[in-house]
Amino acid sequence: MRHLPVRMARWSARHAGRAIAGWFAFVVLCLVAGIALGTNEATTKDFWVGEAGRAEATATEGGLERSPTERIMIRAGSGKLDMAAAGAAARDVTERMRGLPEVESVAAPVRSKDGEVLLVSVVLNGPELKGKKNVVPLLEQTAAVGADHPHLVVEETGSPAISKGVNDQRDEDLALSERISLPVTVITLLIVFGSVIMAGVPLLLALSSIAAAIGLSMVASHVMPDAGVGTNLILLIGLAVGVDYTLFYLKREREERARAGGRLGPEALVELAAATAGRAIVISGLAVIVSTATLYLATDVIFSSLATGTILVVAVAVASSLTVLPALLVVIGRRADRLAPRRAARRAARGKPARAGKPETGRLFGALLRPARTRPALTLCLSVLVMLGLTVPALGLKLIDPGKDTFSRDIPAMRVYDRLTESFPELFVTHEVVTRSTPEQAAQVKRALEDLGRRAQADPLFAQDAQDAKSPESPESPTNPRTAAISEPTVRTSADGRISVLELSVPHPAPSAEAIESLTRLRQDHIPATVGRLSGVETAVSGDVARGRDYVSHESDKLPLVLGFLMLMTFLMTVWAFRSVVLGAIGVVLNLLSAGASLGLLVLVFQGTWAEGLLAFDSLGAIASRVPLFLVVILFGLSMDYQVFVVSRIQEARQNGMPAREAVLEGINRSAKVVTSAAIVMVTVFGAFVALHLTEMKQMGFCLAVAVLLDAVVIRLMVLPSVLLLLGERAWWPARRPGRAVGAQEPTAAGSPAEVG
Repeated sequence: MRHLPVRMARWSARHAGRAIAGWFAFVVLCLVAGIALGTNEATTKDFWVGEAGRAEATATEGGLERSPTERIMIRAGSGKLDMAAAGAAARDVTERMRGLPEVESVAAPVRSKDGEVLLVSVVLNGPELKGKKNVVPLLEQTAAVGADHPHLVVEETGSPAISKGVNDQRDEDLALSERISLPVTVITLLIVFGSVIMAGVPLLLALSSIAAAIGLSMVASHVMPDAGVGTNLILLIGLAVGVDYTLFYLKREREERARAGGRLGPEALVELAAATAGRAIVISGLAVIVSTATLYLATDVIFSSLATGTILVVAVAVASSLTVLPALLVVIGRRADRLAPRRAARRAARGKPARAGKPETGRLFGALLRPARTRPALTLCLSVLVMLGLTVPALGLKLIDPGKDTFSRDIPAMRVYDRLTESFPELFVTHEVVTRSTPEQAAQVKRALEDLGRRAQADPLFAQDAQDAKSPESPESPTNPRTAAISEPTVRTSADGRISVLELSVPHPAPSAEAIESLTRLRQDHIPATVGRLSGVETAVSGDVARGRDYVSHESDKLPLVLGFLMLMTFLMTVWAFRSVVLGAIGVVLNLLSAGASLGLLVLVFQGTWAEGLLAFDSLGAIASRVPLFLVVILFGLSMDYQVFVVSRIQEARQNGMPAREAVLEGINRSAKVVTSAAIVMVTVFGAFVALHLTEMKQMGFCLAVAVLLDAVVIRLMVLPSVLLLLGERAWWPARRPGRAVGAQEPTAAGSPAEVG
């Protein structure tokens, strides 16, 4: 592996045209293969977790699985509802919906208790997750009915319509984040390189890496189903690491060019850059890949999709830095060499001196490094105390699985949902009690479930509308609908009599304490007192609340396992890269500090309400359950990025014969500007997600941006140099002090550098 980056750079440099053409052919091939195969989307069963998952698996086995359902509300545009006009609109809705191939059944209209809303429920064909695609024709028909009945308001909501609205909003948000992050990335690169061409190279490679990774992810989905979140992460991580890796390589090539003073050609320069920056990129990419792979231990389809997307885009970004980037640099270098005499002549004619090389660190970086350089012990203590102080709020972390009640009200279906649950509160949440027994026990199980339904109806936490419902004065029809009897507990039994499902409604939103308490009471009190008494009968509870609670419990149970493997892999990767056990331990501790501080700030900002107006969100009173686990893994990987690049420069200085103290200062000085520039790009990309609507995405973007900023400034410019200055040569134990590196020799006019052994 030590020689691989140099060999790849040498081949690409000598065959620049073929390398560039080959890269873009590879990108096109990935996209074509992905489009040809399509995406294998995760099915409902891929999301089953815990007891709720067992309940849904059992219900599906009996053909009693949950079906996607839409609700069409009919109300007056103003004043009292005209029931005759509403009945005519209900008939129109019913006829139109029954004529759609996407519709399985249409229920009779139901009137709200106050008589101001008429509700038509429509069950869609197909599995639950297909609802968001199949709902489009229903929304069109609902809009048509509304246009035909202008004095009424006809509107539609339901899980399929809400899911479609969330997807549409996510697409708009991603486009917004790109509009924010791309210009800032370009400006940052222009400041770093002062050249439009050189600034365009990192962006070009990042975008081409993203395109290739998207195609590969579509292919990979046929091995591991896609949960619909992989592409989002590919865009997020791909732009960040793609620009970063290219930035590190470009910066090193420019350093070697300045040091050579025109004595080396472009081919030799990219080999020199590959011997150092190329190897660091490979190690950094492997560190991110290994760290991210620990997400597979969570045994969750969403985390598996996130891991696959991240691994693919990082691997492709590393490949682009080792193949097409050297070729592009050779092409650009040859052009610069041809133009150099002309530019020098123009500057001489104007009487301007030749440009002097810029110092590695400016005043800002010098000021940030001064505390560690002059008082490392004090700087270390204060910096660690600050990071630990920021970590303290994380001790109060509360997790929640965001359901549809937490989505943005900018989604039209969510505003209709609010009006629906106001008129029909029993539609907030449904618990589903699923049983499995022998066919001979079917009648006994049904009686026990009916008893369970009566007990639940007597419980204040459960909906009691069915008890209060008035009997209709005439037979049920679209013109004479029944009044709010949709919350009655119902028992459905499979054809073979083995599986039964009882549905119980709760008039509270899924994230509320009341809804959670109703689930606890159902599982711990009502079921043991009824169907739980029957021997040989398996019972499990699913539903909106059960899904969320079981998912949070599942993630909490997996967190120690993932975190343990993550720390172990980080330690082993660092030891492998630098042959130092001490540096491995330091890397783990620093990553924990960075992750802990960022999670503490996340809790401080998003778990309370004080920042709602500032960041435009409605606090959930908790953190989305997927955020901490995902962020810790990604943050460990990104922190390893900076660790590898900074320590690699220090290691080079040691190999050049510098004492430990001077090597630390030299390495930090040489890496500070490029690491900070890379951090600015990452902070911009991640920070753009704070402007999005989805609270979960806001939390991810905020935490990632804060973590990268803290890691680049506090950890890499204060804590790390302080630790290394205090430890001296002991930081590299058990490795021996190296001799002068071969790759560090003064370049000759004729040859290529020797490979670093």
